[in-house]
Amino acid sequence: MARFAKRVLSIEPSPTVRISELVTEMKARGEKVVSLAIGEPDFPTPAHIVEAAKKALDDGYTKYTPAPGIKELREAIAEKSQRENKIPAKAENVIVAPTKHTLFLTCMALLDRGDEALIPDPGWVSYGPMVTLAGAKPVPVRAADEDGFVPSAETVEQAVTPHTRLLMLNSPSNPGGSVYSRDAMRALADLAADRDLIVVSDEIYEKILYDGEHVSPASLDGMFDRTVTVHGFSKTYAMTGWRLGWLVAPTPLFREIVKVQEHTITCATAFAQKAGVAALRGPTAPIEAMVAEFRARRDLVMKELAKIDRLSTDRPSGAFYVFPQVDAGLDSATLCERILKEASVAVTPGSAFGEAGEGHIVSAARARSSIFRRKVLIPTRHLMEGGEASTASPRDSRGRGTPPTMRCR
Repeated sequence: MARFAKRVLSIEPSPTVRISELVTEMKARGEKVVSLAIGEPDFPTPAHIVEAAKKALDDGYTKYTPAPGIKELREAIAEKSQRENKIPAKAENVIVAPTKHTLFLTCMALLDRGDEALIPDPGWVSYGPMVTLAGAKPVPVRAADEDGFVPSAETVEQAVTPHTRLLMLNSPSNPGGSVYSRDAMRALADLAADRDLIVVSDEIYEKILYDGEHVSPASLDGMFDRTVTVHGFSKTYAMTGWRLGWLVAPTPLFREIVKVQEHTITCATAFAQKAGVAALRGPTAPIEAMVAEFRARRDLVMKELAKIDRLSTDRPSGAFYVFPQVDAGLDSATLCERILKEASVAVTPGSAFGEAGEGHIVSAARARSSIFRRKVLIPTRHLMEGGEASTASPRDSRGRGTPPTMRCR
């Protein structure tokens, strides 16, 4: 009989698995489902990035690279960090790895049994399990609707104990779409310095910004030496399947974190790293077009959601999610299953993102605006108002035209 490690048994499977299973079952039956439960852009990777990867393959970039990454990419990341984020990074501070893995590397290198890491609540579903797998204790810090989904320095300070080691921040945030103001970030940075905490700043949504400014805590006075900045290509360049990202850390932290890289994945994929150089040094027009479309979708979603009496939501300032609070008399997991079954739309229960996420649903804006309104917002609105989640247009309802691609069951 197999025995399993307590650290694995102590974490739960992803709460989003149930929705994914239902989507798979429905598609296997030939039903058409609009899935808004996956946090990835629905745009292709820009052509110049793809071409760079093809060229790298043709040129033989299929072998191991140095564990921290190829020099050219580390230099490009350092230049971007200095120019755009005002982080005093050098190539020697950069480790290239899948973004999710950089967070895991950081937890494994910096946390011990008995340590605590403060994580936002609601927050990305993997922060807590990564801390637990490192042997430490995740401590949720409430940053809910009333806080604009930004953890206040006062709330964080109340959660600090003698065992607190890390403070994880995420701006723009998943799932709330909040953007930390400069004052809020400065207050959190001052607290980290006062209490001798390491800040782990997840900045993966930096470029998907609609309102406000992006502030990297490592750019603030005195913070570079106590901040690990995590970033990547997945969201900005529609490269989720490439598994490529990076972290920037001061030399003492870098030296320990890179050892975990050396003994796990060794290095990031060689030809993908060449594509990363093309992404950072290539044209920005594809990014600007993608963000403009996400902005249009956000505005449309906010307009439609405002028509639903039992639903309220903050206006997201970044990322590509909406996180409405729903007064439906159901827990969020049950509601999301019903929306899937009755409207053929997959969204994620807010409870997956922490205790403060209960009562919410999470939707990624992953369809063109016209399709999003017709096939997602309208049927979901009908469902929330107690009616049938029909996707038929008036033309369809009179028996003419093409049947809808989503159907109510």
